[in-house]
Amino acid sequence: MRFALFAILISALSFADDSGSLLFNGNCLACHNETKTLSAPSVLEFKDRYIKAFKTKEEFVSYMSKWVKNPQEKTSLMHDAIKKHGLMPELGFDMQTLIDISGYIYETDFKKRNGYWRNN
Repeated sequence: MRFALFAILISALSFADDSGSLLFNGNCLACHNETKTLSAPSVLEFKDRYIKAFKTKEEFVSYMSKWVKNPQEKTSLMHDAIKKHGLMPELGFDMQTLIDISGYIYETDFKKRNGYWRNN
């Protein structure tokens, strides 16, 4: 009985850690390739731009999640991308989902994950 409860708890904690990854991979990659700019800026491109503007995780996550909740050209740091691709549409996600995704983006080293440390 204790083992079963322990296994359930571990699974729940594991899912909580992976929720940002699941949400990101299931939603954001439809438009944002990790390394290439296609129909929208790559994750590397927008993460780099916003991480330079917002030095702490809290600032990054707060701004990114609020901006994606209500995208506006006047509050974007990527006017060049808006000119090229258009403004990101409102997606209708709840704020906690956007916070989870933004936290995952902040924490993930997309350069290392995609071999940039070897090639660049």
